[in-house]
Amino acid sequence: MADPLILEMPETLIFNDEETVLTLQSDRDQDVSFFATLEPKRQNILDSPATALTFLDTTPAEFCMRVRLEETGEFFRIANCRSDMTVRELKEELDLMAGVPFNMQCLHYLDQGILLDNTTLKFHDMVPGSIISLGIWNHDGWAELFLAAAEGDPSKLSSLGVSEDSSFRTAHAQALRGEQWTQWVSQRAFVALYITSHRGHVEAVQYLLEHGASCVSKTPVGRTPLHAAAAMGRTDCVTQLVRHGASIHERDAHGESPIGMARRLHRKQSERRMFLLYWTAKSSAKDNAGLGPGDLLPDPKAH
Repeated sequence: MADPLILEMPETLIFNDEETVLTLQSDRDQDVSFFATLEPKRQNILDSPATALTFLDTTPAEFCMRVRLEETGEFFRIANCRSDMTVRELKEELDLMAGVPFNMQCLHYLDQGILLDNTTLKFHDMVPGSIISLGIWNHDGWAELFLAAAEGDPSKLSSLGVSEDSSFRTAHAQALRGEQWTQWVSQRAFVALYITSHRGHVEAVQYLLEHGASCVSKTPVGRTPLHAAAAMGRTDCVTQLVRHGASIHERDAHGESPIGMARRLHRKQSERRMFLLYWTAKSSAKDNAGLGPGDLLPDPKAH
């Protein structure tokens, strides 16, 4: 049988004919052009000014932001944020949702620069869902007091200047005497009561109330500890606060009362508890001379 014919191709083809070389190059270019038509055309969305404007203006009218509390690592979700929302408005929300009084808050975003109250979220290029850092002003022992109140340990609170018989002194407090010292202690006791009420530490709330903490004092936004407890649904704390004289009709700077706040946030148990305590106090009004007319009459405008 004859051996099969084997064709050996040279490793390199050398064309001496210039016409042949040009023909091959033309065929190659046509192939490249053909396959290029199969590839989707890529377009930069910012090529057109109109397209770029549409792309950048996609932020919804309202969106959510996340806030991280630096001292505890907790996250809080703040809804209904807007591009034109000011930092002050955001801090007013955090006064209630994070349980940190307005004047203790220090907000940062990305570069750790302090956010000024009159600036807007848009000014700081904040995008929906981004994270803002919330810190406590670290002066006069406030950060230490906040941590103890957030933990809810009465023994720790007792050693941090929340009662006049405390030996605790900061560098600032060492120079205070008389009424100034009393006001300093009263302010610390109120802040601790606000934080513990927000977090539902009923034993700490009871301890602070028994040692003179005021349940009628307010944050700069006009909120009492009862506002904080009602908003978070801390029913046991609500009971303690109302029994010590907190009003369910006291309004904050936005005109909202604790019972109205509980209703808006669907804290049904807290709302019912306040309603029950209110009518119990009203029914025994003759035996409670300490209750004023405003506490005994229903508030038709509560919302």
